[in-house]
Amino acid sequence: MTTETLRATVTTRRTGVITWARVRPLVTHVVLAGSALVMLYPVIWMVVSSLRPGNEIFRDPGILVKDLRIENYRVGWNALTEPFTRYLLNSAVVVLGSILGNLVSCSMAAYAFARLEFLGKKFWFAIMLLSIMLPIHVVIVPQYILFSHLGWINTFLPLIVPKLLATDAFFVFLMVQFIRGIPRELDEAARIDGCGRGSIFLRVILPLMVPALATTTIFTFIWTWNDFFGQLIYLTDPHMYTVPVALRGFIDSTSSSSWGSMFAMSVVSLVPVFLAFLLGQRFLIKGIATTGIK
Repeated sequence: MTTETLRATVTTRRTGVITWARVRPLVTHVVLAGSALVMLYPVIWMVVSSLRPGNEIFRDPGILVKDLRIENYRVGWNALTEPFTRYLLNSAVVVLGSILGNLVSCSMAAYAFARLEFLGKKFWFAIMLLSIMLPIHVVIVPQYILFSHLGWINTFLPLIVPKLLATDAFFVFLMVQFIRGIPRELDEAARIDGCGRGSIFLRVILPLMVPALATTTIFTFIWTWNDFFGQLIYLTDPHMYTVPVALRGFIDSTSSSSWGSMFAMSVVSLVPVFLAFLLGQRFLIKGIATTGIK
C-alpha cells in the first residue's frame, strides 16, 4: 500500500513537471507579447490617431478606428509653407553628410588611438572620453557664436561640418575597442609586404571594421534624423527646415493645432528610421556585441 502510494506521488510529480515544461514556453511568450504591446502602444496609438478626425483623437484612448480619415496624410503633406517632400530631402542631406563625416573622421581617429604612438596619446584619449559626458547645452552657445561669425547660420554646415572633425566621441571609442581586437600580426604582415600606415588602414583595418562602421551608420542615422534641438537652433528659414523642425509647425499655441496632420506626418517620418533599424539590425547587434567583449 505504501509502495503504491509512493509510485502515485512520483507519477503525479512527474506529470506536473512535464505539464509545467510544456506550459512554460507558452506563458513566457504571452508575457513577452504583453510587454511588447505595452511598449508599442504609443506608436500604435499614433498610427491610429493619424487616421482619425482631429476632434476625436484625444477623446478615445483606444486603438480602434471608427471614422477612417486617409486625407490626413494628403492635407498634412501640403499643410506647411513647403511640401513635406522638401523637409524629407533636407533631413536626408543632413543625415547623409553626418554619416559620411562620422565614418571618415571617427574611423581615422580610432585608428590613431588604437594603433599609432604619439605624444600625449593617453591624455588625449582621456579627454576624448570625458567629452562623452559633456552635455550639448554647455557648448551650444560658443558654437552658435562661432558659426554665426562664419556666416553658417541657416545652412546645413553647422550640422555637418563638426561630424568631419570626429566630434562624436562615442563612435571613436566604439571603433577603438573594435580595432584593439584585430590582431596586430595582420599589421606586421602588411608592413612586410610594403604597406605604410595609410595602406594598412585602408586595406587591412577598414575592411575588418564593417560591423563597427555599420553600427556607427545606424546610430548616426537615427540620432541625426530625430535631432530637434540642434536643427531648431541653426535653421531659421522654413525652406531649410528638417523633418523634426517641420513637425513643430503643426502645433500652434495661439490657435487650433492640426493634430491629425501632425500624427500623419509623424508616421511618415518614422518610416525611414524603422527601415534603417530593420535592415541594419543584424550589423547593429554584431557591432555592439563584438565591441563590448573586448
